[in-house]
Amino acid sequence: MPENLRSQTITQGIARSPNRAMLRAVGFEDTDFTKPIVGVASAQSTITPCNMGIAPLTVQAESGIRTAGGMPQMFGTITVSDGISMGTEGMKYSLVSRDVIADSIETVCHAQSLDGVLAIGGCDKNIPGAMIAMARMNIPAIFVYGGTSKPGHLDGKDLTVVSVFEAVGQYSTGKIEESMLYAVERNACAGAGSCGGMYTANTMSAAFEAMGMSLMYSSTMSNIDPEKAENTALAGKVLVEAIRNQLLPRDIITRKSIENAVSVVMAIGGSTNAVLHFLAIAHSAGVPWTLDDFEIIRQRVPVLCDLKPSGRYVATDLHKAGGIPQVMKMLLKQGLIHGDCLTITGNTIAQCLKDISESPCPSQEVIRPWSHPLYATGHLAILKGNLALEGAVAKITGVKNPKLTGPARVFDSEEACLEAILTGKINAGDVLVIRYEGPKGGPGMREMLAPTSALIGAGLGDSVGLITDGRFSGGTYGMVVGHVAPEAFVGGAIALVQEGDEITIDAHAQLLHLNVPNAELEQRRATWQPPTPHYQRGVLAKYAKLVSTSSLGAVTDLQRFLNE
Repeated sequence: MPENLRSQTITQGIARSPNRAMLRAVGFEDTDFTKPIVGVASAQSTITPCNMGIAPLTVQAESGIRTAGGMPQMFGTITVSDGISMGTEGMKYSLVSRDVIADSIETVCHAQSLDGVLAIGGCDKNIPGAMIAMARMNIPAIFVYGGTSKPGHLDGKDLTVVSVFEAVGQYSTGKIEESMLYAVERNACAGAGSCGGMYTANTMSAAFEAMGMSLMYSSTMSNIDPEKAENTALAGKVLVEAIRNQLLPRDIITRKSIENAVSVVMAIGGSTNAVLHFLAIAHSAGVPWTLDDFEIIRQRVPVLCDLKPSGRYVATDLHKAGGIPQVMKMLLKQGLIHGDCLTITGNTIAQCLKDISESPCPSQEVIRPWSHPLYATGHLAILKGNLALEGAVAKITGVKNPKLTGPARVFDSEEACLEAILTGKINAGDVLVIRYEGPKGGPGMREMLAPTSALIGAGLGDSVGLITDGRFSGGTYGMVVGHVAPEAFVGGAIALVQEGDEITIDAHAQLLHLNVPNAELEQRRATWQPPTPHYQRGVLAKYAKLVSTSSLGAVTDLQRFLNE
């Protein structure tokens, strides 16, 4: 070896001695320093049932990594429970937590120079938060879903947490007795795992499986079943192989793979939150993607799965019926997904699906045959108009007539609207407007599950519209339009709506329109003043200053992207 290189090598070795000393203290031996160091980002928490079963999976992930020749290093990231904070001021932190999770994973992986990362998450924001970090860092990575919960049961019916929100509406309108309300509460959530319907957690885990960043079948497994532990160990082994082959997230997360993921979201009747999260994931991966792309896919992909919240079945039923691979094979046969996209295994989508039947099993009813879909086109419609110049998102599954014109009932907070519903002040034909709940105005873009579930429970789901610059839970359905942008806080037209104004929601025409003359709107705009921010310091104040409009994914690093 030349003297200068020898000196350089010795210097580097000496410089790394303190690093190795620290690693020895956590269990490294001499032979371990040549192995890839793999982060295991665990969202274990007893704050929510979605995450309370992750710790055993973390052990399985570490075991799989060690078996494959890697050195695992476990670290924690946060979670908050949307279901527990729903309808409270605390819900403003939910979307914020997505970015805290992404930032925390990035921070640890880069600070410790990790060779790869396996993230395990359960509740709604763990999942996109982890994927945003993976796309941003672009080191070998795999996502492991903590698993869905099994449904609760009462009087022969499957229950989920959304059943409780709807029962509140039923009780407030005298449709059920108090004893039934509490019976639903006691039986709705059966144990560990994420909410069982095709709500946000199950939607995003299914989408990541379709995108190739999780293993096949993993997104519909129950947290408590042995196959989830086995699958997690396998994920650790697959990741170590991806590190050896330097298979990177941006090799997998491409425009074509995002098209695959969104196509599956449409086919399974997934959450509106997928729109917001995939805008953010595409942004982190540097993939051009807009709201209009969702509408293009909606027009060509039918809803194939009869799943809650508007349907009959839960995620574990979908798993028994063939899971996401069955849905993907049906889409592949029709040319609606790209079979040449890579997966984290190194195989293509088509290779992973080669042994799957092109048609669902006729003995089940969860996945409809191609000739008899639940809906002929997708359910997440992008609406525009003078009320949403940048766009808005409507979820139209379960809606008998996705067109409504009615008088505006205006509320400047979720709580004010919910009170009006529960006290019988809302009538059929009304269009509820909940504003100042956007990314900046909330801040944090709260989910409106309490008002929408109360409407369903009161029997008004088909006859009352609701629009908001906030979000909706994956458990929401009905004539609802969210993510209205520009939001009220920045002077969007939703801020100018007055009580009694006529509003048209037309999903067929992709229209959200305030039927007020432009001259009148300009007069209102001239006198409008932005409200004082709710928070002057702390994480919500920082978030409000950084966050982008929802039509760009409510991301917090937009300026970095524009400067590239």
